[in-house]
Amino acid sequence: MKLVFATHNQHKFREVKELVPSHIELLSLTDIGCFEDIPETEPTIEGNALLKARYVLNNYGLSCFADDTGLEVKALDGAPGVYSARFAGPENNADANMKKLLRLMNGHADRSARFKTIIAYCTSESEELFPGICKGEILQHPRGDKGFGYDPVFLPEGYEYSFAEMDQTTKGAISHRGQAIEKLVLHLST
Repeated sequence: MKLVFATHNQHKFREVKELVPSHIELLSLTDIGCFEDIPETEPTIEGNALLKARYVLNNYGLSCFADDTGLEVKALDGAPGVYSARFAGPENNADANMKKLLRLMNGHADRSARFKTIIAYCTSESEELFPGICKGEILQHPRGDKGFGYDPVFLPEGYEYSFAEMDQTTKGAISHRGQAIEKLVLHLST
């Protein structure tokens, strides 16, 4: 089975590829000849995931899934949320995003946060949404050199290691994206 994952992000693509069974051949946007950036203009994580999956279905005629993820920090009233990738500006710079987050968190005792992923799966027959949530807290300083995005500053609940300090198998088993992918795979197998 071939399935398009609407992303140009190679870190995210590799992470998801490890989470899907080997009988699913995962294709990226580059693999299908889609080189344009799909604008994320919706005000919600759900809306952006649907927007990207619908774009591929409508423009390439291929069943597709897309994800959108946001880091929701309690002390910041849920920010950066849907703006997580562009928190420090339109260039999607992960280091700048983390620095801004840590600067805004300075002095906050409550460092609780959660990652929220929504996977939208679109075919010519239906649209489905699969959520995943991982609770944790924001660290005082980045730790680890694995992962991407906010992984170095996110400590998942019940663990002593940031996402960026975990091996991919452990992270995939507990992460927001791992949970959402698991639901998608279950749906595909029924």
